[in-house]
Amino acid sequence: MTPAARYAAAIEILDKVVGGEVAEKALTNWARGNRFAGSGDRHALRDIVFDVLRCKRSFAVLGGEESGRGLVLGALRAAGIAPDTVFTEEGYAPAVLTPSERACGTAPDGLAALDCPDWLAPELRASLGEDFVPVMQALQSRAPVFLRVNLRKGDLVSAGAALRAEGIETQPASLAKTSLEVLSNPRRIQNSNAFKDGLVELQDAASQAITEMLPLDGVARVLDFCAGGGGKSLAMAARSNAQIYAHDIAPTRMKDLPVRAKRAGVRIEVLAPPALKKAAPFDLVLADAPCSGSGSWRRAPEAKWALTPERLSALHDVQAQIMDEASRLVLPGGIFAYATCSLLRSENQAQVAAFLGRNPGWSLTSERVLTPLDGGDGFFVAWFRRNL
Repeated sequence: MTPAARYAAAIEILDKVVGGEVAEKALTNWARGNRFAGSGDRHALRDIVFDVLRCKRSFAVLGGEESGRGLVLGALRAAGIAPDTVFTEEGYAPAVLTPSERACGTAPDGLAALDCPDWLAPELRASLGEDFVPVMQALQSRAPVFLRVNLRKGDLVSAGAALRAEGIETQPASLAKTSLEVLSNPRRIQNSNAFKDGLVELQDAASQAITEMLPLDGVARVLDFCAGGGGKSLAMAARSNAQIYAHDIAPTRMKDLPVRAKRAGVRIEVLAPPALKKAAPFDLVLADAPCSGSGSWRRAPEAKWALTPERLSALHDVQAQIMDEASRLVLPGGIFAYATCSLLRSENQAQVAAFLGRNPGWSLTSERVLTPLDGGDGFFVAWFRRNL
């Protein structure tokens, strides 16, 4: 496909996304209907679509409207690419711009220039303080790709050398001791020997940092309460001799975890909901709770635009329920850790305060906030000790 043809396909896909279809589904359906497109075309098309979604509001202003054509027109103008070199109608290129399309569009300002939802701006400002503008600007760009080096099988030097031998350049990332930032050929990672042999796993540096902060020394039994795919379970198992248990209310999310654990050379016991209470109590329980995902909007930009006040309020209720349920599984004297990939105080510090108010038998030991300005995703973690 020519670059112009890719933009034409992006317009088609973005029209579906604007109409309510999930971007990944729209991309998959397009690929199934256009078998001629090679992997390079599919990857490039995905990049265009997600670059647009990160900046959907500002691109709509630049392009004059929130449609596939308007968003792509805005993206081209933002990138300094002459739209007439793309909208040529030659071959499979998009149709030539109309006079009204040429005339429409203005430079975005204020919250539109930051691609920030109006209703959420007051809370984001209050949560981020002077970092509000730079964080919102950081969320407009692609997230770096990070790998976690499995210390059971190697170190940063050996992992970097193994990846370099397969054409993947990396460098150590300061946010986590086990983290490598991928500098080139990130799409080769999952076919690399380093990945297949369990030497490295894809995991954001901030997510790695969160697990590195957990006090695992001398701990015998650890539960990852909201395990999802199990990334944090694997990270904890790589640096601790504790027995790691993984649980999720939707067990299908953990379906690949046994294979990943075997590849990594670690043992993780997956607990379905009925088995959870029988396995309790635990020395340490981590609950990486469902949240707005505001710290990871670079990776999942649709979540920014899909979030509503009603959805955020419902998440607050779920988070409080998870904190209460997960903390009951901790031994006296044990540790409960609460984490989110959110930037919002209402999901972080406010939940901590509310938890302590409901549960006087706990004391706050420590908490930490990470934002994209630290290098990875936005994350929050707090851990509490259960009083004897």
